[in-house]
Amino acid sequence: MSTSADAADPGPEPRWLDADERQSWLAFSGMLLTLPGVLDAQLQREADLTLFGYLVMAGLSDARDRTLRMSELSVLTQGSLSRLSHAVAKLERNGWVVRRPCPGNGRVTIATLTDAGLAKLEDAAPGHVEFVRRLVLDPAGREGFAHLGELSRRILGASVDAGCPTVPADGLRPGTAPSDAARSAGR
Repeated sequence: MSTSADAADPGPEPRWLDADERQSWLAFSGMLLTLPGVLDAQLQREADLTLFGYLVMAGLSDARDRTLRMSELSVLTQGSLSRLSHAVAKLERNGWVVRRPCPGNGRVTIATLTDAGLAKLEDAAPGHVEFVRRLVLDPAGREGFAHLGELSRRILGASVDAGCPTVPADGLRPGTAPSDAARSAGR
């Protein structure tokens, strides 16, 4: 039987961050909030692409026949279907991606990276990869970057456990291999 004293019990004390954890969290969250904008600005300036558009094209370049279901591409790029649809519409206007109904299931839409899109990705990739190296890989070092990758996979796994969709652990669809463009794009 519950008493009014039980109802007022706030439960266990939260596991507050200590000073070192707080400093690490502030640095990490600052990086999470800053890095995408910096990467996006570089791609827009040098390649007239957004970071999200680049990730869409790189994801398609990894796929068999450079084609994915929009729902799969949404998970791969960590974007909602609405955001993905807007991005793909812009990529379509530029002739870099085409959408069409899936031949086996007309209710499903698939996206394909065109030859022009692959050429655009191959043109954008060297500058983008160099920028990623300068901002992330070089400061982290080879071992630190490998550790960052492992930590990222763990964090993404915890996100899945919390009910959030995430990128496949290996970043690829099963049964596919990265294209030469994707390799040069650092994927």
